[in-house]
Amino acid sequence: MQHSAMSALIFWAISLLTAFTLASSSNDGPFYDSTAYTECKSEPEKPLYNGGLLRDSEASVAVTRTGARYTPAYILQNLTQNTIYCFSIWVRIEAGSATARVRAKLRTDNDTLNCVGSVSAKHGCWSFLKGGFLLDSPSKLSILFFETSNDDGKIQLQVASASLQPFTQDQWRNNQDSFIDTARKRAVTIHVAGENGESVEGAVVRVEQISKDFPIGSAISKTILGNIPYQEWFVKRFDGTVFENELKWYATEPNQGKLNYTFADQMMNFVRANRIIARGHNIFWEDPKYTPAWVRNLTGEDLRSAVNRRIRSLMTRYRGEFVHWDVSNEMLHFDFYESRLGKNASYEFFAAAREYDSLATLFLNDFNVVETCSDERSTVDEYIARVRELERYDGGGVRMDGIGIEGHFTVPNAALMRANLDKLATLELPIWLTEIDISSTLDHRTQAIYLEQVLREGFSHPSVKGMMLWTALHPNGCYEMCLTDDKFQNLPAGDVVDQKLKEWKTGQVKATTDDHGSFSFFGFLGEYRVGILYKGRTVNSSFSLSPDLQTKHVRLQI
Repeated sequence: MQHSAMSALIFWAISLLTAFTLASSSNDGPFYDSTAYTECKSEPEKPLYNGGLLRDSEASVAVTRTGARYTPAYILQNLTQNTIYCFSIWVRIEAGSATARVRAKLRTDNDTLNCVGSVSAKHGCWSFLKGGFLLDSPSKLSILFFETSNDDGKIQLQVASASLQPFTQDQWRNNQDSFIDTARKRAVTIHVAGENGESVEGAVVRVEQISKDFPIGSAISKTILGNIPYQEWFVKRFDGTVFENELKWYATEPNQGKLNYTFADQMMNFVRANRIIARGHNIFWEDPKYTPAWVRNLTGEDLRSAVNRRIRSLMTRYRGEFVHWDVSNEMLHFDFYESRLGKNASYEFFAAAREYDSLATLFLNDFNVVETCSDERSTVDEYIARVRELERYDGGGVRMDGIGIEGHFTVPNAALMRANLDKLATLELPIWLTEIDISSTLDHRTQAIYLEQVLREGFSHPSVKGMMLWTALHPNGCYEMCLTDDKFQNLPAGDVVDQKLKEWKTGQVKATTDDHGSFSFFGFLGEYRVGILYKGRTVNSSFSLSPDLQTKHVRLQI
């Protein structure tokens, strides 16, 4: 629909006529719909959940700035506290601009949520906005409306296929558990046979998971070196890590030409000795604040020569050591190198990293991609557009390997986080949450509650392949959130991590084979040891559980 100027009185009259009362969903609840679209389409798709609470509802017209702007809007009645609402809609620019960022906002009885979903919309085709919200208090009358970036009041929006689907906390958790069971676990049947192939009933089977397919780790700094209690605490829990600062250019070459990899080398020795995987963070950081002072003073070919030496030195020294590299860190927010070396600088960084370490997984790493949609520099659509730009650059592009999402949260919005992950998943690349923490503005108990929410969202999304926390312990204080104190007594956030590590690993399994000589169970993906005991005889073996919908059959003879 095209909206022209009209009085606020007319708006409210229409609003009251089109307002509807939110119906409660069934106890069983709907199954979460992960569908997402990132291409602009000639026609909108059908609404998710058949529209949910917005089924057969038309948008009204809202006045968001007196005499200046009008927007499609939905009037919502009786929104409930602690219900997770998933919202989606198709948006098209009807007139006034070729492109614009469109943000969905919610005004309740007591508050205004500045962004519950966003999309980069275009003129003449339909773009998909997906998000959601959770309220701290109930609201009898709420308005869901839209704002556009750099709007002078001339942009006119058309919307279609709106959907609003509520989930209770139990329904949301049940959906998470269902995704975990499907994406993170697999059925196993162990068969035990005798020397002549006969089924062996009553054999004792012991199964133990010895490694996990889904890495969960935490950042470390040089302060872990020589700190044996901290090393023991860390290794007991984590199978992955990332160096907090020690690989950054300001740490390895604080003065021009004077390279110092001492701490990074020692930390790599710790990683190797304990069979931990490590992410490489980072080759370049686009934020000038974290660029060495001497580099900031370089221009032209001097700067180009310096960056070439940096990438060659770092990548050849640690070739094959780091499973990932954050190549051009936070390039959605900052552009130190691109502003000085040209728009193709980032492409050249990725291409050079690929040349020096062809087996490393290369990431674009940034913040505020899933944490919020209020940061217009790093909306999920901006992230996707930049990845595609690098892939298509100059007709050939560079192969992108992974999606790095930092995950610095204050108050997580589960529906929005899930919706943004759904959109990122359309790139068909592994997603990692690379720097998870919760703001230090919150007390320890609240940090723990929110951390559990973020970890569950990450682990239950099939496209997320690993998570790193930022950090566990630092003598000068962690960036935002520590997991333990200096006496290695867990803080509440550390207790949450320990709980999740235990929950998301198959415990020791002991059973006896049935009359078919078999025993079945569901196990988390990873590596396993299995032992068989029967009439004083033992057999030991191992097997792997990789992602597959088919049952894994392990056949042993005793």
